Amino acid sequence: MAVKRIIANIAATHPDAARTFYSDILGLEVAMDHGWIVTFAAPSVEGRPQISIASEGGSGTPVPDLSVEVDNLEEVLHRVEVAGLVVEYGPKDEPWGVRRFYVRDPFRRLINILSHKRPTVSAD
Repeated sequence: MAVKRIIANIAATHPDAARTFYSDILGLEVAMDHGWIVTFAAPSVEGRPQISIASEGGSGTPVPDLSVEVDNLEEVLHRVEVAGLVVEYGPKDEPWGVRRFYVRDPFRRLINILSHKRPTVSAD
């Protein structure tokens, strides 16, 4: 199992208001925009540092403090369960193409653990 990226999340009533600061001032590109969440990423930088501004966590959930993308969600979920941690949301396949769950870290921060789902290829 490998962590692929970690994204800081900032709760905001109007995520779109962050465009001026993060795009115009810092030069970050919009990597994703679902209305309730806008993710900004550094262009042409290996590892593309990112920050998300969100009014909710998606699917009516609270905004997590961090999002951690992993390459094997089921393995991390198993580790969480073995450690006796409480999964506060999920695991769930979301309509925007991720499978994820929420858990709290030792400091009570809400962590969104996710993997991007691979598109299914149909046999014609």
